[in-house]
Amino acid sequence: MSTVVTVTGASGHIGANLVRALLEHGHQVRATVYRDARALEDLDVERVEADVLDVRSIRRAIDGAELVYHLAAVISITGDPDGQMRRVNVEGTRNVARACIEAGVKRMVHFSSIHAFSPRPESEPIDEHRGPAEPDSMAYDQTKAAGEREVLAAVERGLDGVILNPTSILGPHDYKPSLMGQVLLDLHRGKFPALVDGGFDWVDVRDVVQAALVAATKGRRGERHLLSGKWASFKELASLVGQTTGVPVPRFVAPMWLARLGAPFMVALNSVVGKRPLYTSSSLRALRCHRRVVSGKAQELLAFRPRPLRQTIEETFAWLGEAGMLA
Repeated sequence: MSTVVTVTGASGHIGANLVRALLEHGHQVRATVYRDARALEDLDVERVEADVLDVRSIRRAIDGAELVYHLAAVISITGDPDGQMRRVNVEGTRNVARACIEAGVKRMVHFSSIHAFSPRPESEPIDEHRGPAEPDSMAYDQTKAAGEREVLAAVERGLDGVILNPTSILGPHDYKPSLMGQVLLDLHRGKFPALVDGGFDWVDVRDVVQAALVAATKGRRGERHLLSGKWASFKELASLVGQTTGVPVPRFVAPMWLARLGAPFMVALNSVVGKRPLYTSSSLRALRCHRRVVSGKAQELLAFRPRPLRQTIEETFAWLGEAGMLA
């Protein structure tokens, strides 16, 4: 008999890949959807309209499930002016964890982020022992750290919960697209007048999903599991995009001080035209951090094996082309 698995945030980038992997493994998937469900078209899943801030709807989505993957979250590089990100990432996580306890779910796998950890000290590698994001961190970072605290508090009340902390995710089935998916598209379309100094740790969504499948049985209750890939500068990432697509990418790399000087103007301009800025002061600060992330724990427990970044870029653009998103 197949396992009933509820996936919150199933129509996001990770969710779209996770749902497909669960179906391939023969599970019965109950996918919560909120507005945009393009990622689930033509998939044999039970769709449930649910909002993590609506306790009754999320309880209906979880009742009868043996396993819950909690992915629903708000990601922002422009702060949290209306408090919606904190409500979803913190209160929503609290609601999901409580519903899992009440419904007798066997395990909840919570997707957090590398951003839940403090970036300091920058000179030392980040592992699961690193402290949480600090008060001067991005609003997103603070909400992810607070969301983890909700999960750990629920573990104290009996929840069998584990936490996954992926770095910056790239890969196929990115329908909306995600922040990083949009960056790849913008590079391809020549929308970056210049590159920015700095980089990040990039990991393939499919490798993250594979670790998540194993975490359902092998993850350690009440513990975090870092999922890192390869650190590469933004210049190196752009170069891989150019080599893959044959489209020229910018050669000029703006020093960090210059990019930070222009960030407020970019935010203001994009707010006027109703578009998401290419970068903000907060996102630029993130490009200076997370240079060394250790995922030895996940490699040992979850059989986590990240693939080469070049392969991820090549296969992502192959999918983007098949999906008609490169026009």
